Amino acid sequence: MAQNWTPPPPPSAAPGNVPNYLVPAILVTLFCCLPAGVVSIIYATQVNGKLAAGDVQGAMAASKNAKTWMMVSIGLGVVVGIIAIIANIGALSMR
Repeated sequence: MAQNWTPPPPPSAAPGNVPNYLVPAILVTLFCCLPAGVVSIIYATQVNGKLAAGDVQGAMAASKNAKTWMMVSIGLGVVVGIIAIIANIGALSMR
């Protein structure tokens, strides 16, 4: 008796190709914006665990969220830095 066997579909992404952004998340937490950086770290640490559990889609979502919050942290750090520079220039010009 012959059975029709079909191979399973290939995964949508290879498990090794999902970046976790942990190192950049830690750096932006230290140098840019603490609250947004911490959120980025939380998502970044979820990526490898989800991959180990076989949840490639969840790992990709966590990776995307880690990257998004990393960029938010960078943006807030730049904005606050520019405001600080403008405030210092204004304070120096009032002397």
